[in-house]
Amino acid sequence: MKIITKVYPLLAFFALVNIAHAQDHSYLPEAKLTSDSAKTWNIGAGFTKKLLHLNAEWVNPYGIAYAKAGVFYNDDYNAGAQVGFRYPYYLTGKDKNGYYLGVYAGHLESKHINNEYEARLGAGIDLAYVLLSKERISSFSIGIGAGEEMTDQKGNVVAETEPMLQFSYTLSVGL
Repeated sequence: MKIITKVYPLLAFFALVNIAHAQDHSYLPEAKLTSDSAKTWNIGAGFTKKLLHLNAEWVNPYGIAYAKAGVFYNDDYNAGAQVGFRYPYYLTGKDKNGYYLGVYAGHLESKHINNEYEARLGAGIDLAYVLLSKERISSFSIGIGAGEEMTDQKGNVVAETEPMLQFSYTLSVGL
């Protein structure tokens, strides 16, 4: 019992030292964008796979967050939306042009199931080349993601969860 009473304060001390040390370091990524890079809020349009959309983009010091909402151009024109974030990985120009790594989630495609079209949810990662200036944001991206498994009324699998490519282009102007 005496050993436990001597070891416990020592363990508490080491735990406290580790917590204090952890708070000294910043775990946020490097802020690469400045307020001079682009307008904070941008709106525009584009296409993502078969989704024609309007989009809103928020430029912050750590990257670009975006939301897309539109319709799939199929026979039913059902609605779809995506959200995502891109971090400037490697900048190539004076206007903060360069390669951005990102993540996205939302509707990836539209599938014909049970005599109607249904939007398929999923998520993925992408690599984008972004042309960024004070007036506009133009981005070309290629992503790889996976969508949810979809079944018909009889329980037959219509779409399996498997990797799928997603190409995207958007053009936005600052507000």
